[in-house]
Amino acid sequence: MKQARRFLQNPLSLSGIVLIIFFALIAIFAPWLAPPDPLRAHEPYRMPRDGFSLQPRPPQMDAWKTFPPDWHKHPFGTMEGQYDIYYGIVWGARNAFRIGVVVVGIAVLIGIITGSLSGYFGGWVDQSLMRLVDILLSFPTIILAIVLVTVLTNPGVRIFGLSFDRLTALIIAFTFTQWLSYARLIRGEILSVKEKDFIQAAQAVGAGHLRIITMHILPNSIYPVLIAASLDIGSVVLSVAALSFLGLGPGTDFADWGQIISYSREWILGAHGNPFHYWYVIIIPSVAITLFVLAWNLLGDAFRDILDPRLKRR
Repeated sequence: MKQARRFLQNPLSLSGIVLIIFFALIAIFAPWLAPPDPLRAHEPYRMPRDGFSLQPRPPQMDAWKTFPPDWHKHPFGTMEGQYDIYYGIVWGARNAFRIGVVVVGIAVLIGIITGSLSGYFGGWVDQSLMRLVDILLSFPTIILAIVLVTVLTNPGVRIFGLSFDRLTALIIAFTFTQWLSYARLIRGEILSVKEKDFIQAAQAVGAGHLRIITMHILPNSIYPVLIAASLDIGSVVLSVAALSFLGLGPGTDFADWGQIISYSREWILGAHGNPFHYWYVIIIPSVAITLFVLAWNLLGDAFRDILDPRLKRR
């Protein structure tokens, strides 16, 4: 309870929570805020288009006379190809949560299992698992993710008879790269905790390995992993947006913030001597990404300050 009170009294955590709740509400109510076309209800993440003109159209203020605004009137304007930006931002929020939470959640689970086995049993188990982690960590994360996405989306490549679309490949690629740091982090904590007196006492009374790990070691060593995970949700979404900008995203009409920016790159410099002539195609999705990443960074910093006294700011 004391930690909960400190968390709620921390202005950083409150700011992060407010922003996360804001995006969560957008994601939850996406079907109401931006109803998909009934003819494409089975593909809600596909952005609708209003024509085929290459020139973006500016935001229409009269669309905001009602709430939620009518996306058919393009409250945030359109990008090249007349894809509606408002629709992409709303459904992109749901996609951001899906990518960030799924990737980090699975990566944390794999990292905890691997790091726990390595740190608790030591010996050849520790050496084998950590050398594998060291080898994989020697590759730059983004480069490794690009290679994995390229391989997984190759039409000629099937794994266990399965082929993967771009979004699934991105999730697999970043899960594969993220669990490594969690494994090393939890291993280091377990190496310290397992020498404590209460662990020795549990072993003395005959507690099994699984019980010792799950009931005694993990509850006392998992906080740094939770801190890292909360920080990584935003960074994963940012990394996926970067790959989308490089052309490795889910698809042209997919509601992904990075994909919107990528598809609007030709209009970044504006037109007619005015660099801000098409500001909306870049600024609006950029603000969405920035606020989403900032929210998780603020939450992670607050977790760190509250749960880890060694890093508490003076």
